[in-house]
Amino acid sequence: MDRLKKQLDEVVDYFKEELAGIRIGRASAGLVENLEVDYYGSKSKVKQIAQISLPDSRTILISPWNKDDLVNIEKAINESDLNLNPNNNGEAVILNMPPMTEERREDLVKLVGAKAEEARVKIRQIREEKLDDLSAQKKESKLSEDEFFSKKEEVQKRVDKYNQKIDQIRENKENEIRTI
Repeated sequence: MDRLKKQLDEVVDYFKEELAGIRIGRASAGLVENLEVDYYGSKSKVKQIAQISLPDSRTILISPWNKDDLVNIEKAINESDLNLNPNNNGEAVILNMPPMTEERREDLVKLVGAKAEEARVKIRQIREEKLDDLSAQKKESKLSEDEFFSKKEEVQKRVDKYNQKIDQIRENKENEIRTI
């Protein structure tokens, strides 16, 4: 059961990370902090090679520790799916967030729904694996009939709890998208 909880927590954490990268019309460090940047021949995340700050609600300021990395950060942003134009002033990369249209907001709500469904599918897969494991234990006589149904019920309760978490996170993100 501890392994089940760990796996379900990982799904929820991954879902939160995915949603952090969705642009909602206002500046957020989560949009750029995990972008992969070419850093001396290897890939590093922006948050590892630069300071990310938010001077106002529509601006992201990325100040690398080494000014030579400005070009690589700019390139990573251009190659990402953020659809933002980075401005390099020689000291930092500046990203200005354009206001979002109603159509774009609805597209993002659909994207959040799709990401939530992906998370629920992963949770169902984990549940099926655990139930298969319990069935195998029952067949090998490691679990009695009562223990099997008790554990099966416990697995379903945990899955339901985590599905509720996913739905709550999805709802919050959708409301955030619609109200900005």
